[in-house]
Amino acid sequence: MRKLFFLIAVLCYSQLQLQAQGYQLTVKFKQYTSGRMFLAHYMGKGTYLADSAMIDATGTAVLKGKEALPGGIYLVVFPGKQRYFEMLLDKNQTFSISVDSTDLIGKTVYKTSPENDLFLGYNRFLATLQPKTIAIQELLAKRTAQDTLQARPLQTALNKEIQDYRINFITKHPESLLTSIFKAMREPEVPTKPANEDSTFAYRYFRGHYWDEVNLNDGRLVRTPILEGKLSKYFNQVVPMEPDSAIVECDRLIAKARKDKEMFKYVLWWLTYNYETSPYMGMDAVFVHLVEKYYVPGEAYWLTSEQLNKLIGRAYAIAPNLIGQQAPPLEMQDSTAKPLSLYSTKAKYTVLVFWDPTCGHCKTEIPRLDSAFKASWQNKGVVMVGIKTDGTREEWLQFIKAHQLSGWVHAWDPQAQSNYRRLYDVYSTPVVYLLDEKKKILAKRLGVEQLNGFLERLEKEPEGTVKK
Repeated sequence: MRKLFFLIAVLCYSQLQLQAQGYQLTVKFKQYTSGRMFLAHYMGKGTYLADSAMIDATGTAVLKGKEALPGGIYLVVFPGKQRYFEMLLDKNQTFSISVDSTDLIGKTVYKTSPENDLFLGYNRFLATLQPKTIAIQELLAKRTAQDTLQARPLQTALNKEIQDYRINFITKHPESLLTSIFKAMREPEVPTKPANEDSTFAYRYFRGHYWDEVNLNDGRLVRTPILEGKLSKYFNQVVPMEPDSAIVECDRLIAKARKDKEMFKYVLWWLTYNYETSPYMGMDAVFVHLVEKYYVPGEAYWLTSEQLNKLIGRAYAIAPNLIGQQAPPLEMQDSTAKPLSLYSTKAKYTVLVFWDPTCGHCKTEIPRLDSAFKASWQNKGVVMVGIKTDGTREEWLQFIKAHQLSGWVHAWDPQAQSNYRRLYDVYSTPVVYLLDEKKKILAKRLGVEQLNGFLERLEKEPEGTVKK
């Protein structure tokens, strides 16, 4: 089994006091008489340490705490962190487990934990399906059309068998944590398209019913890998990669999650991180929206002042240079110390490049940008405006001469009066912006190939716009 790495939770998730009596979990290991075992929990895809205890000479380890642990899926990890098994933790947090490492599913026994008896029953059911799973995998591994065709009905039948088990379980145990997990794992079953509906019916139905079975008031789902998977698929595959649509969906989901503190905390954190680190251009506008709407008013109560200020500062650094906004004005000097203004530089398109003649990456990218400019961009009405960020004036001029960067508008800010680093979020180089005729930001942080493709699409679209 995979080795677990226990990470420190960045956002310092606090534990809720679910029961006054705390917890006491007694684990009896058949094959171990020493070493330290660990108790961990999921938080999205990550696993985080909750407790640990030494195993005594009888193979027994006792995990105790004065405050109850938040409900969810927990992992009991063997000494050496090489093996583990999952269990459920909910309201009842005083029980014992007998573990035989030769057969973790077949020989594990819980005492006074009905929830885990049910969970163990499900895992044993899945184990009985293993031969069918292996047979399907063997067919698919052959990678022939005939074998793939043969595997499909077998896979469909297997999936139905699992779904039937879960549906039956949900009916019999409606209050179980496992029921909440099973429901969250469901995806909408799209009905046959009505005659009066268009071709987007399936997508609209799937999107509109995606969260129907997910109980966003159940904070226990936070400590399972299910919730993050649902969030990731919805916001990275279902919701259009367009800021306005994403913002509406973020606000809608956060509103539904508000009734449970743990759920609200996790959903807001995940959305914030997802859009702060999004690889898709323009989606940083969603990050800025989330910070302004939820963090600035103080709703992220779990953050320290330092963490909060850092997050807000990051959003404020991005806010002035979002896609679609007017580029901040820049008043600088050219290479001969004459005044130079960004807005006085007339062009159909402006490629604004912040670069450093001593930067290794710039030494590669600036000549490539220049080659693309001279090969095709110049004919499209592009003006290159290069702004020196670091290095001496001599190094700057020498680089311009050596690489024959003719046709560029070269500028710098020797008195550091323009505040370009904050206005354009220049924390590394090179940083590239594409502006339209009125100096509105069309694109940013693109490589040469991406920028070339973007310009080609702009030229093909009416009125210089690109379809989303």
